[in-house]
Amino acid sequence: MTAESTTRNRLIVAGATACVVAAGVVGIVTVQAQDQDPATRTPVVVDAADANLAQSTHLSVAAATKAAQTALDAAAEENQRVSVAVVDRNGNVIVTLRGDGAGPQSYDAAQQKAFTAVSWNAPTTELAKRLESAPHLADIDGTLFLGGGAPVKSNNAPIAGIGVAGAPSGDLDEKFAQAGVASLGG
Repeated sequence: MTAESTTRNRLIVAGATACVVAAGVVGIVTVQAQDQDPATRTPVVVDAADANLAQSTHLSVAAATKAAQTALDAAAEENQRVSVAVVDRNGNVIVTLRGDGAGPQSYDAAQQKAFTAVSWNAPTTELAKRLESAPHLADIDGTLFLGGGAPVKSNNAPIAGIGVAGAPSGDLDEKFAQAGVASLGG
């Protein structure tokens, strides 16, 4: 055995010993922490008061799927290949449907249109007009100010957004999104 290999072996043994000692110390500390006298423990009870709670209305997965399918069917009736996305009030995707033959860009664009519509509680064709006076709105991440997004409302408050993308015009995309909204009775 060479001097170099002996030194290496000693380092390995020293490292292993240090690990064992450290594990033992952690084990002792853990056991001591768990063996605390029950009489000295302070119970933590949290019961949030009603004033600290908020309730919100959400679109169910079944309703979101129905709206998306209705929008997709409306587009198919006019021989349009689109993608449809339904997002909740916070912009989280509930459901996305990519129609047969829809372009690859339509998937993300539908989500962005839905997010934009619910964020501003307005159809995206209306919002696109606002860009003339406030062009920096288009810089907000995740938004798309093109026709094809429609908000879903309950008591005039936005609870979801439907976005459609892939038709040759934003007006058609929005027409299909509005069909999805109408299927929900809104």
